[in-house]
Amino acid sequence: MNKIDGVFSKPGHKALIGYVTTGYPDLDTTVRLVKLLAREGCDIIELGIPFSDPVGDGPVIQQASFRALQNGITAEKCLALAEYLSSEVNIPLVFMTYFNPVWNFGVESFVKRAAFAGVSGMIVPDLPVEESLQLGGPCKASGLDLIYMLSPASSKKRIAMTAVNASGFIYLMSVTGVTGTRSQVPAGLEQVIAGIRQYSTVPVCVGFGISSAAQAGSLGRLADGVIVGSRLIQLVDEDASLEKAGCFIRKLKRALAVN
Repeated sequence: MNKIDGVFSKPGHKALIGYVTTGYPDLDTTVRLVKLLAREGCDIIELGIPFSDPVGDGPVIQQASFRALQNGITAEKCLALAEYLSSEVNIPLVFMTYFNPVWNFGVESFVKRAAFAGVSGMIVPDLPVEESLQLGGPCKASGLDLIYMLSPASSKKRIAMTAVNASGFIYLMSVTGVTGTRSQVPAGLEQVIAGIRQYSTVPVCVGFGISSAAQAGSLGRLADGVIVGSRLIQLVDEDASLEKAGCFIRKLKRALAVN
C-alpha cells in the first residue's frame, strides 16, 4: 500500500488536501506552510509547480505562480524542495503541474526524480486521460499515482476511461471553469459523484472553490475528501505568521470529522 492509498484506507475518514504554490511568496514560507498544514491535519499536500500559462487556475493561484516564477522557482528547485519536505513531513506529497515543465525537463527523468524525492503522485490539469500514456507509463513504473481530473461536464465515456486508469484518487472539479473561492456548493454534485462511482472504486476528492468549513462539511458528506487552495493562498497573503491558515485548516478538519 502506498502513502496515498493509506490515507483512504481508514474507514469513514474524509481526507483534507491542501494546495501550496511552491516558492510563493518565497521558499521559506512554502516550507513553513507545508509543515504547518501537516501538523494541523492535512492528509495530502499538493505542491504546485509554477507555470507561465496556468490556464486551469483562477486569479489567486495565477498571481502566486507569477510571483514564484519571478522568484526564480524552477522544476529543479521544486524537486529539491520536495526531497527536503518528504523527510520532514509524514504525509503524501503530490506535484500539481502543467505538462510543459515536465516535457521540458524530460518526462522519464522528471518522474524518476520525483519518485526519488519522495513524491507520491502527480496531477496534470492540461493532460487529458486520452493523451496520458507518455506520462502514465513512467509514473506506474516509478510507483507514482497519476491523478486524473473530471468535471461536472465530463461525459460517461471520459468517466469510464478515467476509471480504468485512475489511481490514488480522482480529482473532481466542483464546477467547470478555473480555481477560486466560491460561496456555495454547486447543485447537482451528489449526482456527479454517484455517476463516477458507478465506474470506479477509486476515492473521489472535490476541489475548486472551497473557502469555508461549512462547504467542506457539506462536500465531506458526498465525497471521500476535499481540496483547498485559493483560500489558503489568500490567508497567507493576509497573515505572514500563518496563524490564519492554521486556524482555517483546524476548522476544516473539525467539519470533516463529523461526517
